[in-house]
Amino acid sequence: MTAALAFAALAMASCARNDNQEGPRPLALKEQVSSIVRSGAGYAVSWAGVLSNPNRWHFGENAVAVVTAVDAGGKEVVHLEQPLDAVPPGRPLAFSGQVTAAAQPVRVKIDYRPASWRPIPRTPSAFLKFPISDVRTDKLKNGSYLVTGYVLDPFRKPAAGLAVTALLRDAAGTLVGGATSYVDDVRPGARRRFVITVEGVRGSVGATDVQATTWGSTAKAYEELAGAGAVPLHTVAPTTEPFAKDRGYPPPNDRRQ
Repeated sequence: MTAALAFAALAMASCARNDNQEGPRPLALKEQVSSIVRSGAGYAVSWAGVLSNPNRWHFGENAVAVVTAVDAGGKEVVHLEQPLDAVPPGRPLAFSGQVTAAAQPVRVKIDYRPASWRPIPRTPSAFLKFPISDVRTDKLKNGSYLVTGYVLDPFRKPAAGLAVTALLRDAAGTLVGGATSYVDDVRPGARRRFVITVEGVRGSVGATDVQATTWGSTAKAYEELAGAGAVPLHTVAPTTEPFAKDRGYPPPNDRRQ
């Protein structure tokens, strides 16, 4: 047992040393979509994107999405800097947003400012995903989509706040819209319902992808959850009596009868 723990510690140290020598690779904006819809006295500019973190041993912290929009004359009518949640190690971060512009934009661009890096104190497998279940997507009369479902906390510690983002895709898998909602006080092993309204969807919807992560631009909340450990998969004690005699077989090299 001691040898196994020493080997695991050596492997983690080796990976961390390699990361320090080569440096974490930058985040990558893998997908983005935006829409412009007339709304009251202005125009609602909505967007969604997916930021990928290729580094299994680092969180990406304090990343900022920079959203700009220009009118037909090339004048900038929207400039918004959106702080993003911490990007989990080796996984993508889905995000979305909306702002109202007084003048009509014709083109929207999403960029981002580089993240700062935080080495993880545990193996990547300790940072479990937040399971999503019972997702339902309904198209409303006004053309928007209502996405509902449940998010579960797999850790022993309550999740104070989770950001839940729904990404809508067409039949080919192309991102056509997205929006984010927030749930708080998710208890260990318990599910909380989320309700998300996605407006300004560009095209038909063939599939819905829902992702959840801890709220906040640093990894602190996620690290505290991982430090508390995972909820056991089996929490109900067995009800049957133990076998009177072990029914297992002897090891292959054991010739005793």
